[in-house]
Amino acid sequence: MNGSRIAAVGHYQPAKVLTNEDLADLVDTSDEWIRSRVGIRTRHIAGPDEPVDELASHAAAKALAAAGLAPADIDLVLVATSTAVDRSPNMAARVAARLGMPGPATMDLNVVCAGFTHALATADHAVRAGGASRALVIGADKMSEVTDWSDRTTCVLVGDGAGAAVVEAAEEPGIGPVLWGSVPEMGHAVRIEGTPPRFAQEGQSVYRWATTQLPPIARRACERAGLEPADLAGVVLHQANLRIIEPLAEKIGAVNAVVARDVTESGNTSAASIPLAFSKLVERGAVSTGDPVLLFGFGGNLSYAGQVVRCP
Repeated sequence: MNGSRIAAVGHYQPAKVLTNEDLADLVDTSDEWIRSRVGIRTRHIAGPDEPVDELASHAAAKALAAAGLAPADIDLVLVATSTAVDRSPNMAARVAARLGMPGPATMDLNVVCAGFTHALATADHAVRAGGASRALVIGADKMSEVTDWSDRTTCVLVGDGAGAAVVEAAEEPGIGPVLWGSVPEMGHAVRIEGTPPRFAQEGQSVYRWATTQLPPIARRACERAGLEPADLAGVVLHQANLRIIEPLAEKIGAVNAVVARDVTESGNTSAASIPLAFSKLVERGAVSTGDPVLLFGFGGNLSYAGQVVRCP
């Protein structure tokens, strides 16, 4: 085997939906204010009895079912999250236990909003190196638990959810080379800090960085896959803010691609946002099997990671 591929994807969101009108009852805001600034209409919010590993497990089970695999077929579980409450057992181990997996390697990755694309690259490397035969890669976050619901600058942004992908060995690579990095000196621009931990960001700094510095990096990720941006069938960027997604997608130059805009109904779900949005595109047939899609995560730390994948 010369590479790895995504065999299937799945996603999960809590049942509770929080609308902009609901938020207007909590803070000084309005549906018009939120839509005009971030493009979000609704978001899903997990209850106190729905921990991160439960969200992750639901998405993982759907991905396994779509791949026609049993939990025992997986020997590596990677969970990207920044909202785990406990340090041990980690989320990956908890997911493995929930799904009844017999002894996989289990690791969490905390790269915040770029976590899933980092985890996907890690799984790709592990499979190609022979360290795993099949990996379950999950992005899951419960942002509602680290949000100050009296702060209108952040509470209007966030949502909860999970997305998952099954990665397996393939004769033809279906996951392109990753392009990743960070701007450590700007790590203060997006934070989840304190006791209890709270999400905060410098919105204008993030907007300028994302719309000016990231387009050439995303184009280089396409180059590493041997493609031009115009060859892409889909673009799935971190679902941070519609006012970041639209100009960034335009500057990448993916003129023929479907651009994921799941942020409008899901809000910013951090590490869950890319697999959640990608799974929805696949589910509704907006992209087809074999289509090249750019996955590009960015945000906390200021970290970024992107790769072109072939749709399952």
